[in-house]
Amino acid sequence: MGERTERAYENPDTNAAIGGLRRWYHVPVLGALVAFMLWVRVRAYGTFTGRGLAFSAVDPWYHWRTIVYSVENWPSALSYDVWTGYPSGAYVGQFGTLFDQLIATAALVVGLGDPSQATIYRVALLSVPVMGALVALPTYAIGARLGGRLGGLLGVALLALFPGTFLRRSTVGTLDHHVAEVLFMATAVFAMMAALRVAHRERPVYEQLADRDFAGLKRPLGYGALAGVALALYVWTWPPGVILIGIFGVFFAISLSVDYWRGMSPDHATFVGALALAVTGILTAAVIDRWSASATTFGYLQPLLAFGVAAGCLFMAWLARQWDARGFPRQGYPLAVLGLIALLTAITALVLPDVFGTIASNVRQRLLFGQTSTTLTIVEAQPPENPLGKAFSEYRFAFYTGALGFLSLLARPLFDRTYRDEYLLVAVWALFVTSMAFTQIRFNYYLAVAVAVCNAALIGTLVDWFGSAGSAGSGDGLRLGGLQSYQILIGVAVALLLFVPLVVPAVGATAVGVGASAAPSGDAATWAGSNDWLANNTPEEGHYDGADEDLAYYGTYERPADGDFAYPEGSYGVLSWWDYGHLITVQGERIPHANPFQQNAKSAAAFLTAGSEERAEAVAGAIPAAPNGTLDDRSTAELEAIADGSEDDGAGIRYVMIDDEMAGGKFSAIATWAGPGYGSYLEPRTIQTDDGTATVQGLGESYDETALSRLYYGDAAGMEHYRLVHESPETTQFVSVAYRVDDGQWRPLVINQEYTPSLQFRIAQLQQSPNVDVQVYDQRESHAVKTYERVEGATLTGEAQPGETVTAQIELTVESSDRTFTYTQETTADDEGNYEMTVPYATTDGSGPATGYTDSAVTSEGDYTVSTGGETATVAVPEEAIYAGETVAVESGTPDEGESVDGE
Repeated sequence: MGERTERAYENPDTNAAIGGLRRWYHVPVLGALVAFMLWVRVRAYGTFTGRGLAFSAVDPWYHWRTIVYSVENWPSALSYDVWTGYPSGAYVGQFGTLFDQLIATAALVVGLGDPSQATIYRVALLSVPVMGALVALPTYAIGARLGGRLGGLLGVALLALFPGTFLRRSTVGTLDHHVAEVLFMATAVFAMMAALRVAHRERPVYEQLADRDFAGLKRPLGYGALAGVALALYVWTWPPGVILIGIFGVFFAISLSVDYWRGMSPDHATFVGALALAVTGILTAAVIDRWSASATTFGYLQPLLAFGVAAGCLFMAWLARQWDARGFPRQGYPLAVLGLIALLTAITALVLPDVFGTIASNVRQRLLFGQTSTTLTIVEAQPPENPLGKAFSEYRFAFYTGALGFLSLLARPLFDRTYRDEYLLVAVWALFVTSMAFTQIRFNYYLAVAVAVCNAALIGTLVDWFGSAGSAGSGDGLRLGGLQSYQILIGVAVALLLFVPLVVPAVGATAVGVGASAAPSGDAATWAGSNDWLANNTPEEGHYDGADEDLAYYGTYERPADGDFAYPEGSYGVLSWWDYGHLITVQGERIPHANPFQQNAKSAAAFLTAGSEERAEAVAGAIPAAPNGTLDDRSTAELEAIADGSEDDGAGIRYVMIDDEMAGGKFSAIATWAGPGYGSYLEPRTIQTDDGTATVQGLGESYDETALSRLYYGDAAGMEHYRLVHESPETTQFVSVAYRVDDGQWRPLVINQEYTPSLQFRIAQLQQSPNVDVQVYDQRESHAVKTYERVEGATLTGEAQPGETVTAQIELTVESSDRTFTYTQETTADDEGNYEMTVPYATTDGSGPATGYTDSAVTSEGDYTVSTGGETATVAVPEEAIYAGETVAVESGTPDEGESVDGE
């Protein structure tokens, strides 16, 4: 040892500094990692400010509504909303939860009790990045318990650098509850780990409770209760978080069996387990919104399952005592528990079929690749096409080293490590969230934490193997003395393997790049102008057709027991695809029929895919009379009878909004909901190629006849009850593309998809490929978003020659897009020479929203021209006539130019 080194060791100040560094080095490092995570997530802050409201997806718009509602009605949260899901309203379930209340409370504090909208918006924007950065704390706490301080820090460093789902769901502008789910789930797992550690240290037993030895039970009681509170916070944030209660249930079933088999009393873990789950049951029962077994809202399922797991823990402890009393072999205990669980499952299926069905459905859809065809229309709910490829894009090599860490947790007892229930807890939890992420890609925001802490466990195992820093639980991960050169090289290699692929852009996206690229939602931006027009140029809810009722936007409403809210006269619904329901509610301040809860998706799909106006009208007319029923499987006559035989709530469906994605890429999802599927709208098409003609699959006549296509592409030509009232100025081009390879067969590359720059690049690449021919066919163009009003229509009547074709035309100008088009309607005179036809456009300007009508952005350039053989006539149609369904007589016309009166 050199002289300088000897002096350093003899210097008490130096020794104290080294000792302090060893004890506290993790604090500044962890603080720096948290700061880095926050910086990455707020890099795009300026992109979302200075331009009004802007969010990175559609769901955040509804969170914005629930947050502002909580500010206006604090401490109440929005649970039942009549401003969505017309004509019944909707339990909002996963919205208006603890996530929204926390942000609303923060806004009230920052705004000194009366925050402006700008203040609420800034707080909302920053809250998600802050929560995302705070996930580092429970991640470190879990990782440090598994792999020491060094392992905990490495786990957080990995989490900070993961560029995938967790980061994208926690950047600025992503105002969604997912990041809060991760924060509270990780906190609940850590809290349960801590409670289990205390239980096995303090060893509480039933006799202490019977003797009221609360002093001896103080720590187990406190930690068990805190674990229950942490679990309840997670469920309060996300009602389907009931799945974590189930995960804990599986863990306790395994752990208590293992404890007993190893000769250890199950009382210890049972004490904190039963207490934690009982506390969760009480706290979740306190927020029940509706008496339902649904997992997506606060019902009785959450407390019922929590109390069930608590009771199961107590039963297993009691059974262990009975097993001992009767001298049964310990090896048979786990088998008995397994048999009793199977018996209880069967009894639940028979006695409580609703509960069993809900649990089974959630297990299938979230864990076992059992999503329905309609659930699979949600991109984030689909399984990854290439699971390992997806895992690599999310975590790089850390996914595989995390798998080794997972195995090391299970194998620790084989290497003379003290067995701890918390190791098994993390292993069970990691296994479940891995299955969830492989079933639905969105759950990678959970898996990110599991991968991080499993890598921390691997570090603990490697440190033990290196023999440097004592046990993994000691937390002294700083001393490097005694390491061999090969051990240092292995450590450096592991660090390079983990971190280099996460920071080198050539390998894939990096966290810094992803954070900087956060941007407002394209859908929201596309719909903003149309929804702004809707808010300012249509009657307020409760005022349609001259009614004078109020429907407060931030009001509190009680849902009737039958689930059918009685909308006041003059309130109405807007029909569109479910993806856009929240935008209509928040941007347009109108009530959508379908929404991203997928409420009323089937009836919306039934309207959009209706093959005739008669069918579309029957669906739209029946919607107010059947708020809780499906309409897609009814005949047109049955739908008309439903509409005629019931009293409508409000004014019914009054507006229809269609956009380019519904006409293009999202039509497949619409067809799936409506049945029988997208393939039923395809048929062989003859296309022109350089070699002549070829046959390829494309959209057929059945698609062109749908209400969606006729409204979006056809300007409602020939339709009687739908008038265009607004369209966005932006236009969208659509193409179908076929390609041919060496086998000579033409195949569709895309069918009726938006002609985006990425598609253009894809086509250009194919065109440059040898032996590949590419042909673009079936090109279309229309405006991005179109809004139609549903009206009775005015009936034009007149006389013509029997059997003669009568045509009415009117030239119209769309002010919002500066476009002119001609609306045409045709009919045939009957045997007596009389005709009638219904037209939806007025030739006079209306009085507008002040009197309960629409200030249409589409105006006529004159009167209707009615042609009957050799004669033409003009006729004016007042706006009152199209709303009231009045009859307008067409007077005899004049001969067409170039013909004599007698036709000679």
